[in-house]
Amino acid sequence: MHPNALFRTENRALMEALIEEAGFGMIFAATPDGPRVAHVPLLWTRDGALQFHLARGNALTRHIGGMTALAVVNGPDAYVSPRWYADETQVPTWNYVSVEMEGRVRRMDDDGLHGLLEALSARNEARLAHGTPWTMDKTPPATLARLKSAIVGFELEVQAWRPTFKLSQNKSADERERLALGLEAEGSRAMAQLMRELAQ
Repeated sequence: MHPNALFRTENRALMEALIEEAGFGMIFAATPDGPRVAHVPLLWTRDGALQFHLARGNALTRHIGGMTALAVVNGPDAYVSPRWYADETQVPTWNYVSVEMEGRVRRMDDDGLHGLLEALSARNEARLAHGTPWTMDKTPPATLARLKSAIVGFELEVQAWRPTFKLSQNKSADERERLALGLEAEGSRAMAQLMRELAQ
């Protein structure tokens, strides 16, 4: 989390929307083998928990159940050039959106894992523009059972939120618009849009 309070938000709906939109993040934990991270698809349960699964062979799998872990979801980010400011004394920076969530992790049973996999595939298949959505019943039961035996489902109950929405809130409205125009011209449309909508 960025130390500047201007870059924080208490808007829970905004943070949840980022998790839903990204659908992917990182899980960090300090294990007896040292610090470890896993990159995982995430499912927000809408009741305060993140669900994810890990390969049985992942360095976190044997330790993370019952531990406190950190989940991180990143949104858009972009380099901000000093050349876009009216004030020529500015220096380069980076604007970004990120939400850190800390909480206790519990291991799921087989039914929980199955539900997680169904929900993840349904959500992501629904995002595709063409074709018939894939469903788990299209996989032969024996194949599905074999594949599921290679992964473990987990749920992180979020106990602390640490968001950073660094969108040049420490600059004037005129400067922010100049930066947004510069970012748009370089193809960073998502960051420019967030700066206009959220950095008021």
